[in-house]
Amino acid sequence: MNHLEMTRRPLAETVGQFDRMLEQLENASSFAKANYQGRLLDVARRIMVNDGGLAVLRDRAARADAAGLFAGSDWDRPEALLPGLVGGTLRDGPLQTKMLECMSLLRFGAVASGSYRKTGLTAEAASEFLAKVLALNLARIFGTSDEASRASAGSLDPAVNRLFSTLLEIVGPMTIQEKLVDEVHRVLAQRPIQIDHIKGMIAQIAVTGSNANFPQSHLSDRAKRLVEAAFSPTSLCADDPGLSRYGDRLSSADDETLKLEAETLAKRMHETGIVSDYHPAFVRWAVDHQSDELLGRALALSSTGLDAMRCYSALTHDLIRTAVFPETAQAVLGLALMLERGILYSPPVAPSFWRMLDLNICNPVQTVLSQRFGTRVEPRAYLVAGLLQMLGLPLGVGQGNNPTCQSARALSLWALNDPDYLLHIVAQTALHDNLIMHFEGQRIESKDLGHGLVTTPVLDTDPISAILVPHLDKLYAEMGRRCGNRGEDPHRWINPELHGWWVGRDFHIAVDVNSGLLAEHRNFVSRFCAAYHPTWNGNQQIVHPQPIGIAATTNTGTFVGWHAISLIRVSLDQDGVMRVYFYNPNNDSGQDWGNGTVVSTEGHGERFGEASLPFERFAAHVYIFHDDPISAGDCSIVPASLVDKVVALTAAGWGMSRQPE
Repeated sequence: MNHLEMTRRPLAETVGQFDRMLEQLENASSFAKANYQGRLLDVARRIMVNDGGLAVLRDRAARADAAGLFAGSDWDRPEALLPGLVGGTLRDGPLQTKMLECMSLLRFGAVASGSYRKTGLTAEAASEFLAKVLALNLARIFGTSDEASRASAGSLDPAVNRLFSTLLEIVGPMTIQEKLVDEVHRVLAQRPIQIDHIKGMIAQIAVTGSNANFPQSHLSDRAKRLVEAAFSPTSLCADDPGLSRYGDRLSSADDETLKLEAETLAKRMHETGIVSDYHPAFVRWAVDHQSDELLGRALALSSTGLDAMRCYSALTHDLIRTAVFPETAQAVLGLALMLERGILYSPPVAPSFWRMLDLNICNPVQTVLSQRFGTRVEPRAYLVAGLLQMLGLPLGVGQGNNPTCQSARALSLWALNDPDYLLHIVAQTALHDNLIMHFEGQRIESKDLGHGLVTTPVLDTDPISAILVPHLDKLYAEMGRRCGNRGEDPHRWINPELHGWWVGRDFHIAVDVNSGLLAEHRNFVSRFCAAYHPTWNGNQQIVHPQPIGIAATTNTGTFVGWHAISLIRVSLDQDGVMRVYFYNPNNDSGQDWGNGTVVSTEGHGERFGEASLPFERFAAHVYIFHDDPISAGDCSIVPASLVDKVVALTAAGWGMSRQPE
């Protein structure tokens, strides 16, 4: 008898075994429950793959939870679980972990349906959790998958797909659609550079319009607008005719139709942050027909952007010819926003772009770009498109699924503060697959160094990150090695050397490096307030965004680790609340840090790519910062009440276990 046949032995026999083991788990002492959990999950798996097995487990999910099936695991606190992690666990996790996730989802289903009351988890919260999980894993409901998913599918996958269909009956299909739309809008509001996964989610929304569970008539107006923005944004491509027929329509259109087409494309792009594949086709058509008027309309440029485009017309046209294709559609948005920034007027920038257009890209870098982004256009197209996006959306840089927040932050800061330096190091790396920097006067070359934090290829980021981050990561690690024995936090020396002269030379840290305990925290908080709170620093604005280190926490306030971000500005929002606006390289800044600290990405005066928090809540998570000794404020005038509030927030969260004796 093979393994699969063994798992499908008569259901009644397996259910009886499950019930006996469940009773043993119920009667076991707290420290002995681990002896039964794994065996119970193994039997649950054998039940789940049987027809009718899901109903059996659903009826027992509440009892299994109360018996302690999740005790000692991350699943023991369902209110702290993150819906975005469920799909990865069910796809890549060990078999027992997958089964634990399935039982947890059945528990959520029981709470959402009202058949089980769970302390700390309301029916509404359970339903919302499931709606987000289902929205992020629609392929399991639709029965669609890619080759990689099919190749890695295990014997449990069909049962997991049935589980998702069961949960859909509890939550309702329209709830899923709206959650998916909400998630797309929430992420797009941050204007990330990499939006492949977002376009995939929009495609899933489109699929809901033709799936039996999601009738077309029920596709909401918000969902329709997203689908149209991605696939059919204008009257000339409303039927998604394909690029060839679209080009024919442009050639036969009159002037007024072309103007309307350009303006509608630009409006959809700037409203959503999505660039349809038809948009680069139009932009290239406008360049080929020497119509800067249509080009300016298609980019929705203000007088600032129009002046830059006209002044650097030849360069703009060559950038479009080289880098703007349907395969690099988001470069249209990057180009528009870069022109609006006016950075081409900085003397080194335009020559740097001209150099990039003729650069002899070395084979290793071409290979990286081709492997990551494909071969439908030349590697140079992806490289230049990546530069347009990074310089147009400097706060849209994401670290991907890599432990490289320092490198991602550096790229973002250079794109903001020092675009010609960014262009310089991109050219250096593209030419030689090597990056040279200096640390305290000593030359360091990435080609001479071993691995940093990254040990595998960087394959889930933008083109510039894909080629630069491996080199930056090595250099950062080497800088840390060179000052690691100085008895202080190495970022005191690394940050100014790595990022640039504009990093404040005064350095402050909230914890003792050796013990990890808070050290003179009140004084630290006072200094931060005096440096950056406009009320107490003489209303001085931040001239150059600064590197900041924060204590990253979960939505329950549990410490996760130290994280690198950038402090962009401090200002009053529309409600009169003093807020810190910052950049977080972790791909999605909208996070819950626990204890009531929920990061906002829109609605409180944020610009695209910024996250924000009220000043005292942000300050409570800061553990290192730099400031400029020239403009340092007076700590003595900072109110004790403000310091008390920040200190208390820290003590209630990540600082709880770090209080000095």
